[in-house]
This record gives sequence, structure tokens and C-alpha cells, in this order.
Amino acid sequence: MFQILDSTLREGEQTPGVYFSPETKLLIAQYLDRIGIDIIEVGNPAVSPEISEAIALVAQAKLNAKIGAHSLCRIDHVQKALDCGIDFLGIFFSVAKHRLERDYHITFDQALEQIVEVIRYAKAQNPNLLIRYTPEDATRTEIEQVIEVATAAVQAGADIISIADTTGYATPFQPDRSYAYFVKTLKQKLADLQLFPKIAVHCHNDRGLALANALDAYKAGADIIDVSVIGLGERAGIVDLATLLVNLVEMGESKRRWEFKYLQELYHLVSQASRISIPPLFPIMGKNAFTHYAGVHVTAIAKDPMLYQSLNLESLAHQNKLALGMQSGRNSIELALKQIGKEEMIENESLIKSILKEVKFLAKQGTLIDIHNEFINLVNRCVAIENFE
Repeated sequence: MFQILDSTLREGEQTPGVYFSPETKLLIAQYLDRIGIDIIEVGNPAVSPEISEAIALVAQAKLNAKIGAHSLCRIDHVQKALDCGIDFLGIFFSVAKHRLERDYHITFDQALEQIVEVIRYAKAQNPNLLIRYTPEDATRTEIEQVIEVATAAVQAGADIISIADTTGYATPFQPDRSYAYFVKTLKQKLADLQLFPKIAVHCHNDRGLALANALDAYKAGADIIDVSVIGLGERAGIVDLATLLVNLVEMGESKRRWEFKYLQELYHLVSQASRISIPPLFPIMGKNAFTHYAGVHVTAIAKDPMLYQSLNLESLAHQNKLALGMQSGRNSIELALKQIGKEEMIENESLIKSILKEVKFLAKQGTLIDIHNEFINLVNRCVAIENFE
């Protein structure tokens, strides 16, 4: 069965300036669990004792999701992860030629030996542990080397092979750099050897293609996709959770698998805890994602929201919103008055003109006109002026 791995608490905390306390990590993990996330990656315990504390705290919370830790390919680091009581362990080690030569200063065979040794050790400590091996920077590694190291890792005890696009190099528009190519090739070559691990993908957004790459991988048969809330992560981050879920439903996954109603609370919590605002234009969870502004749009959505949007808001627990400004017309003012319970004012032609004029004046000053705050004050001012006159 297809699965989602959320890495907000691990990859997300690699966003510059982002820190989640153990208590905050538990709260976020609880929301992720309510939504229906399959695997929650909490962090790398070798980084700090506090991360170890957080992993253990979440692991002891009796959530439905599998709780995981991230680890370098070293036995001492793996043991720190195992000591946290995890269900899932992610071990990463690049076998790309440039990394072996310029960073690790070892041969491919030496890397292979180390990977096999560490995976065997982890499996021996806990045979029920779900182990993922990630050949970091896989999309820039010779496919033959990825196949060879994946084969050795699975034979050593790895349950999952993750194709990591560590630098955002992959693109669905070039066959030999596409996730479809990597997923299909790796699955087929391993199957030929009677090896059937799950194939995961970890897509970075350096070129703005993380979502496209993830969907390409899903279509090609990937079993697990890594995500984070708001797409948090190194550099430009990774695939955003809410955006991926909505697109997966469009591609055939049952929306009953996930509880979308918790998304808004989760995103608010992560945004507040990370001190990173959700961009207004962000798909699905951005403030403007379902806000209609231009007069023609507002008139149309008052009749049928689907005239100017393609997403059904019911399952997302969202509502359409109305914005006022330079693009507004009479219909926008009428709808705004209805929203604040002032329908009786709609028949007052001169008042409507005054309100619209004031809306456009404020918009030129760069003032944001919220329906339930600035607009109410604006209407009260216009009424006072009309009564005075």
C-alpha cells in the first residue's frame, strides 16, 4: 500500500532558524497522526540529546504512525537511534563518485562494505525494525551503482530503498533524469533478483520541481513519498504535505485515507513554531489560495464557486473568501455587506458608491481590507458621513 512519510520534524528542522522543542514535536506528530500519515521522521539523535529526547517522547506516545529516526551510516549513530525505541530507521550514505572521491575519500567497495555492515547491525538488534537505506544524491549517481548498492542493502536487511534527489537535480522532462526512469529501473532490476523492497522518493525543490517529480515517481510506482509541512527543509525545501495529498486524490488515491480537516490547525502550529509564515500565494494552505478578488471572479463565484476554481473545498474544511480593493466592483461590495449582516444597505445606491470609492482609495494606499475588520470600520464611516450630510 502506498505511504506518506512526513519529515517536518527532521528535514524541516534543517531549515535555517527552525527549532522544535520536544513538546512541540509531540504536538506536531499527534496532528500528523490524526491526518493519517504513515511514517513520522522525528530527527537525528546524534545531533543533540534534545533530539534524542524528542524521538523517545514521540515513540512512547502510542501513535498509529511508525516513528522514525535518521542516522549516518555508522554503528554508534545507529545505536543512538535504536536507544530511542523507534519503529523506523533511515540510514543514508552516498555512493556518488564525486562524494566518494572528494568527501569520504574511500572507494565504492569500501562504501558498500560499510553500508552492509551497518544495516546488518541494525537488523540484528531489532529484526522487526523497518530500515530504509538512502543512497544520498541518487539522481546524480550512476544508475548501475545505485542498483548495486541497493541490492547489497536489501540483502543485508533493508526494507526500503529511497531515491534521494538531494540537490533537486531530477526533472520529469529529461528521461534519464526523471523519477519515472529511476523508480522503474530500480524496481525492475531488483525484481529480477527476486528482491522486492519498497521504493521511496525524497524530492528537493531547488528547481521548483519537487511536486512534479514526486507525482512522476508516484505514477511510476513509488511506494513512499517524503513530505514536510510548508515544504520546510534544506535550501528550497521538499514536497509540501497538503499540496501532495490534494494531487494524489486527483490521481486516484482515496480521500478517505486522510483527515484533511486537521490540516489548517497543523499548518498554523508549524508556522507558529517555526516562525515561518505560510506564503499568501501558497497552494491549498495559503491565505489567498481560495480568496477571490477581481469583480468578474466575485460575481461568478457567488453563483457557483467552481466557475473560478477547480478544487472542492468540502473535504479541505476551507471556505471561499472575498478580498476588496482596486479590482472590486458593486457586486463585491454587496457580497461583503451580506457577509457582515448589512444586507439592508444594498438598496442604498449612494451609500454603495461611497463605500466602493473608499475601498478603492484605501487600496491605493496599500491598505489590506479585511471583511470583518477594516471593511466594517469603513462602512461605519461611510454611514456616519451620509447621515451627517
